[in-house]
Amino acid sequence: MKSCTIEDEMRHLKAGRTLGVKPAHRKAMLRNIVTSLIEEEQIKTTVARAKEMRKPLDKMITLGKTGDLSARRKALGFVKSKAAMAKLFGELAERYKDREGGFSRIMKLGPRKGDGAEMALILMVGNPDDPFAEEGQPRRRRGKKEPKAVLEDVAEEVREEAKDTPPDAESAKSSKKAAAEADTGSDESEGAGASAPEGADDGAEAQAEKK
Repeated sequence: MKSCTIEDEMRHLKAGRTLGVKPAHRKAMLRNIVTSLIEEEQIKTTVARAKEMRKPLDKMITLGKTGDLSARRKALGFVKSKAAMAKLFGELAERYKDREGGFSRIMKLGPRKGDGAEMALILMVGNPDDPFAEEGQPRRRRGKKEPKAVLEDVAEEVREEAKDTPPDAESAKSSKKAAAEADTGSDESEGAGASAPEGADDGAEAQAEKK
């Protein structure tokens, strides 16, 4: 039986970046970065750390927007300062109340002298120093309308056409339809009456021949 080595194992439950440290050190590092970013709204760090801290930051902003006691207790277990907590449930919650996600922006700065690590400036969206603050929230992509939306649009157009049509035109249409039906009925009755005598004459001729 072939033995399984480390290289043959799959990467199950190994999502994310280890950042070259132990799990306890990694958690403490992310807590410090998130707390500092909430307080200062922009910090300089490596690209790997900036990408890894986006998930806990978005979670903290969502808890701040919720604003209840349970959310405050959960945020207090991660955020490390009272000033950051006050800003999280106050200014930031009000700023991002209409935004569903993407509360941070990463701007790459190039390699760092010494070890050559890629550096980045991570900042909160909408802060005074954000160069792209005027753009606001990104727009959704234009795609095909859902079937329900299409049906609602068609129904609305039909209602508008019915409102624009005057009642006189509708009565005229109904009277024309009734007159056409009456003409058709009279033509059918005349055809039936005209065919009756011909049938009677044929019967009389047949009886005379028999006699």
